[in-house]
Amino acid sequence: MSKEQDIKKMVDMVGDELRKHGVSRREAMKMAAVGSTAFLLGAGTEAEAATEARASSANGKILIIGGGLAGMSTAARLSNTLSNPDITVLEPGETATSYQPGQTLVGGGLWTGDDVTYKTDDFVPSGVTLIKEKAVEFDPTNNSVTTSGGKTIKYDFMIIAAGLKLDFSKIEGLGISESITTRGDDSAVRHVIGKNGLASIYFANGAVDTWTQMQKFIEEAKSGKKVKGVFTHPNTPVKCGGAPKKIMYLTDARLREAGVRANADLTFYPNGSKMFGVTEYHNAIQKQFEARDMKWNYRHNLIKVNPEKKIATFNRHWKEKGAWDEDLEEYGVEMKSKEVEVEYDFMHITPPMVAAEEIGKSPVGSGKGWVPVNKETLQHVKFDNIFALGDIAAVPMGKTGGSARKQYKVVVDNLISRMEGKELTAKYAGYTVCPLITSIGTVMLAEFNWTKKPTPSFPLDPTQERYIWWLLKVYALKPMTQYGMLSGRA
Repeated sequence: MSKEQDIKKMVDMVGDELRKHGVSRREAMKMAAVGSTAFLLGAGTEAEAATEARASSANGKILIIGGGLAGMSTAARLSNTLSNPDITVLEPGETATSYQPGQTLVGGGLWTGDDVTYKTDDFVPSGVTLIKEKAVEFDPTNNSVTTSGGKTIKYDFMIIAAGLKLDFSKIEGLGISESITTRGDDSAVRHVIGKNGLASIYFANGAVDTWTQMQKFIEEAKSGKKVKGVFTHPNTPVKCGGAPKKIMYLTDARLREAGVRANADLTFYPNGSKMFGVTEYHNAIQKQFEARDMKWNYRHNLIKVNPEKKIATFNRHWKEKGAWDEDLEEYGVEMKSKEVEVEYDFMHITPPMVAAEEIGKSPVGSGKGWVPVNKETLQHVKFDNIFALGDIAAVPMGKTGGSARKQYKVVVDNLISRMEGKELTAKYAGYTVCPLITSIGTVMLAEFNWTKKPTPSFPLDPTQERYIWWLLKVYALKPMTQYGMLSGRA
């Protein structure tokens, strides 16, 4: 199928999806056009990252670790580009390609779990070999990987797109001793998260349970009880840093819908000192919080939970001026902290997030676990035949699906250049997009890069909440992501 045919198919799909949900033909065509040009085709101000695939006769065995959105999109683009592709993907998850950005909407009761669940087998590109095992040992010196099934796989080039893990075990009192992935076995966590007022949209079943817990919270407010909702953000890098706020906005919206917002106190407890790393979006979010009577307490990291008593313990930390340094002729800085207990009726936990141990502690990992790469070329800093992208890559920001959409094109172009013995010229500019849901019906489309300045793809004030971005988020992005990116053409 030609690129033009792909475009027409996507425009039709998006338009049909919008009209199914009662959006007028005029609005549907408008959104289909906007979505197709800007998101499906990769338009935007960060044009240097939106590279074009080119035909290549380069040869070599390519191994991709991880078959989620980033990994499978990369496999598809390579398959489209190479004349004689030899590509193997290691991915044990049966639903790894599922649409994770939609889990916020599941948690808010707008979608069901089935709406965001896709089978990995349905998105394996033609000619690509899928092995349903994971890599457990890495030997980059000898270009080999050992799998969980005992296989030894040799490669000429490797791409690591393994995502990350959710480590609820770092929070005392939950009775959780192991980390989990967003998709897969969550039994180590689900016995406590998803019950008794605790929730998390960061894993698939957790998103479903979040809506159940939120409904119970609303019913308590309807009974006349003054209820407390708590929302956390940990002291580790997280994927989709806007999600903890999105679910808080949706909780606020559902309480208002039920007419009981006055009975609920909603407070955000982030470890950091800002709502958002980009000043313009930080200021806009604070104003939105103030308008909705949503509170916040910066520099609070969740360290302990008592699920029976519904008490959360935070490490509150701050800086104070220290002693005078005679040599430097300046005052030092002292770090201060204390534990703070907070009662809750409903608490959404954004868990600490880590790289999988078998990757982080391997020769391809780093002291912090993430795979160290050049932030522009995405090539490994030690092994020039290895690249990484997505959540596992050690780049500033960039742990979103929108980031992966830019990164995988850069990885493909640079890998082919490496295969051909040419200079790596494709560069990732740090583009990240966060469709920040602010209510049922409005979204602030936060786009930015390493400049930490707004980089909007459209001539509209990016700090404003808009209905058109709600349409984009709820109706257009899922089909464009699943069928655009995973075709290797978006």
